[in-house]
Amino acid sequence: MPVKFFSEDTKFNFKNKNLIRNWVKSTIKSVNKNTGCINFIFTSDKYLLKINKEYLSHKYYTDIITFNYCEKDNISGDIFISIDTIKNNSARFNVTMIEELHRVIIHGILHLLGFDDQSDKEKAVMREKENYYLERLKNLS
Repeated sequence: MPVKFFSEDTKFNFKNKNLIRNWVKSTIKSVNKNTGCINFIFTSDKYLLKINKEYLSHKYYTDIITFNYCEKDNISGDIFISIDTIKNNSARFNVTMIEELHRVIIHGILHLLGFDDQSDKEKAVMREKENYYLERLKNLS
């Protein structure tokens, strides 16, 4: 099934789509799941805030919102990512924008795979998994 990329309320042009598609698919396959339909939608802060308010009743900015449509072993979902927040966080964390974007992309996939980040323990596991799959991306490049 497809892994697709879209933009809403931003002029962001995502490069290396095939590399990221392969990375996402290999990540899902590595946990014995199947890739369903996964949509990455790159947005502005304003657009993502609207979604956050409307669907989650949250009144704050965020870098990512993941809507999970998984059924059994088929991993599907919509992953909304704020390019504005990615840019700000890349400066804040002293990494390139693309490095921060890759971290957020895999973060969304990990949510679809059932990982959460509500507690400190969950956050630590999530960060460990992010780092692991980011290293795997380097090996695909």
